[in-house]
Amino acid sequence: MSSDVVSWTYELATVDDTYRFGAALGAVLGAGDLVLLDGPLGAGKTALTRGIAQGMGVSGRVTSPTFVLAREHYASDWRRPALVHVDAYRLTSLAALDDLDLDTELTEAAVVVEWGGGFAERLAEDNLLVRIERRADETREITLYPQGRRWEERLPPDFE
Repeated sequence: MSSDVVSWTYELATVDDTYRFGAALGAVLGAGDLVLLDGPLGAGKTALTRGIAQGMGVSGRVTSPTFVLAREHYASDWRRPALVHVDAYRLTSLAALDDLDLDTELTEAAVVVEWGGGFAERLAEDNLLVRIERRADETREITLYPQGRRWEERLPPDFE
C-alpha cells in the first residue's frame, strides 16, 4: 500500500449483511491482528463482531463486553487464534487501556476493540480501523482503513 489513504467502503442493507461481512473479514484474521471498530451507538459494532467470530471459527455466544471490558473467545479448531473482544466505551484513560494488557494478547489472538477508533491505535502500528455509519433507512456504510503492511495481501475481503 502506498502512503496515500487507502480505504474500501461497503453498503450493507441489513443486519444479516453486516454479520456476513464480518464473517468474511473474520476469515482473513489471524493472531496479531488489531481491528478497531468505530461508530455511534447502535451502528452495528457488536453484530459485525459476531460475524468476525463466526468467520474465525469461534464457537459460543458473542455479546458486547460492556461491563467486563474484554472477553476471550476460542475457536473450535485449536489451530485458529482466539478472538479477544474489547469494549472501550467505558475506558476513561490510556492507562485503563494499558491495564487490559492487550499488547500481550496480540501475540496469540486477534483483538477487536469496539469504540477503539482514536483511542486504541497505540496497541499496534498495523491495525484496521472499521468505521460504521447507520443511515436513517437502517443501511450501514462500512469503511475499512488499513494501517501498515500487515493488511496488503488480505484486503479487501471477499464479500458478496
